[in-house]
Formats: sequence, C-alpha cells, structure tokens
Amino acid sequence: MEKKLLDTVLSRVRSGAVRITYWDGSEKVYGDGKPLVHVTIKTPKAIRKVLRQLSLGFGESYMEGLIDIDGPLDQIMRLNSENRPSSKLLKKFHVVRAHNTNVRKKQRGYIAHHYDIGNDFYKMWLDKSMTYSCAYFRSEKDTLEQAQMQKVEHLLHKLQLEKGMTVLDIGCGWGTLLITAAKEYGVNGIGITLSRNQREHAETAAKKAGVSHLVEFKLMNYQDLAETDAQFDRIISVGMYEHVGKGNHANYFAAVDKMLKPLGLSVLHSITHTHETASDPWIDRYIFPGGYIPSVRETVARLPRHNFQLYDYENLRIHYAMTLDEWWRRFEAHKDTVLKMYDEKFYRMWRLYLASSSAAFRYGDLNLSQFVFVKGVNNELPLTREFLYKK
Repeated sequence: MEKKLLDTVLSRVRSGAVRITYWDGSEKVYGDGKPLVHVTIKTPKAIRKVLRQLSLGFGESYMEGLIDIDGPLDQIMRLNSENRPSSKLLKKFHVVRAHNTNVRKKQRGYIAHHYDIGNDFYKMWLDKSMTYSCAYFRSEKDTLEQAQMQKVEHLLHKLQLEKGMTVLDIGCGWGTLLITAAKEYGVNGIGITLSRNQREHAETAAKKAGVSHLVEFKLMNYQDLAETDAQFDRIISVGMYEHVGKGNHANYFAAVDKMLKPLGLSVLHSITHTHETASDPWIDRYIFPGGYIPSVRETVARLPRHNFQLYDYENLRIHYAMTLDEWWRRFEAHKDTVLKMYDEKFYRMWRLYLASSSAAFRYGDLNLSQFVFVKGVNNELPLTREFLYKK
C-alpha cells in the first residue's frame, strides 16, 4: 500500500528525475532524463511518516536513517519545489500539527536551542568573523570571509553613520557588525542577544578590538530594552526578525518606534517569503522553534502604523544561496568532528537544514530582504544610492 501511494505521487514528477530504491530491492526512475539524486527507502515506515507530513516526515526519516540519499542533497528540495502538483497530492494525507507558540517567556529557550549549541561548533563552518547571516558577494570568486565583511560594510553604509551616533543592534549575534561600526565610525552602541554563548564571544571580541569602551553587549529581550528610556540614532537587526514569531511583529515595530529617535534610520535584514506561508513543521521542531518567516508585504504593511517611511529595499536572494553553499561545504569538511562532538542524527539534521535552505533560496520562494526605513519625513537623506558603493 505504501509503495503504491508513493508511486502515484512520484508519477506526477515532470521537472527533473529521481531514482527510488525500495526496501524490497526494486527500483524505479520517476521523471525524465538523468536522475538528479538517488533515494533509498529502507522501510515502509518512512513513507507513512512522509504521507502524514511531508517536511516533518521526510526530515525525521532522513535523520533516523530510514531514508538514504546518494547525490547532492539540495536536489531533493529542488525536485519538490519544481513539482508542486506532487506535493499538493501528498497534502491530502497530512495530519495537521501544532507549531511551537512564540510567547515572550519562551523566547530565550528557543534561541538557546539553536545558538547555544556551542561556539566551537559554529567556528568550524562559519567565517572567522562568526557572522551567521547572508553574505554579500561582489563576485563569485569572493571568499566567504570577504563576502561577510562586504555584507557588514554594506549594512553600515545603509545606516549612514557619523561619529558619536548611538546604535542599537537587535539580535547582535557574535558582535562583528557592532564592533566594526565602533572601529570604523566611532559610534557608541549596544548589542542585545538572548544567547549566552554569543554574548560571551562578543564581549571578548570587543576587548580584543579595543572598542569595549564604545560598545556593550547585553543578554536581554528587545522588548525589555524598549521598556527603558533608551534612545538611539540608528537601529539595526540582522537575522533576528525571523525569530520574532507569528503574531508578534507588531511588538517588534512598536519597540523600534519607541527607541528610534525622530528622523532616525533603521535597517531590517531578514529572510522573507514571496507569499504568506506557514512555518515549516520540521524547521519549527528541530531547527528554529517558534520562528516565522514573514512576506515582504506583511513587513512593509507595518511601517505606516509607526510613521516609518520606506527608504530603500534590496533583495539578496542568490547571495544567501551562495552563503549557504559555502557553510554546507565547510560543515561537510568537518563531518568527523561533528560526529565526535554529537552523533549521526545531529549530523544528518544539520546537513539537511543547510542543504534544504540553500535549495529554498535558489529554487524555492525564500528571499533575503534588506529594508531601510526612516522615522518621519527626513529630507536630508542622499538623493541616490551612489553612497552605498563608495569605498
């Protein structure tokens, strides 16, 4: 029965091809042309899990070794993205599952789930600056290190900084952006995070860079900071908005409104969906609990409610695919170390996450959006975007 159901679904593949080996040794190629990937299904249980929930069932089956994949892992996600009718057919069998609710009291735990795995783990495959967000490639020949620093510079240009300005970095990560802003522009800043590991690293890095007198890093929720009298000339958030959670975006913009000075600039760097889309069940359970990726229009619709004027928008979709490709390559190069630090299931989980994310940007409907908005009507801003590209 399981085999017959999967055969019915995969017979609808029209773009690309996949070779399936079943638990009884039989094989079949679905689609036209040379198979992009070879999938071995070791037990009917894997198909039952996939039928109940495509993303969660496939992810868990792969993590548990019920499914093996020979070939580029991202091509599985490509096949899924380019053959939507097959995916829609599977949804007829889906069991609706509740997502993690993103409430304030749970947010620190959700962040710790992903970011407090250990700094040594991230050091293996991130660049030396420990920048865990989309890089900015001026050329396909750029190294990840070059591209990440170019991203930092690009964002700092968008902030239009001047010496002595105050800057808030919401979700500061391991601190590179704020530290660079202090070194290059002489600004004073606060970086906030809910990750203890990130804060410890950022404080050490600030001392090493000689800017600890200009910047400080706090372990706190952005909403708690907004309840103080803190005011800033510039506010930036890179890769944090995705963690705010569905239904909580009004809280984010209300907090920025309260803390951003009149005529101040804010930059929001976030993954976005093309359309409003529910959180992926596997990602929600294993990678980013409580997260939600908004659409561009969901985000832009919030701006007028706080007298925020959209000043600039840029989509760096392919840049994120390239970034993830490099993270994935470096991660695979440290396979033996990852297996010693954790286990086979953890290794499979992370390689699936990195590969599927790369595919989602290259073949799916994920984008990387950079929004720049102003509080109020500021007539003194540059007339063109030329300033962004001056060294």
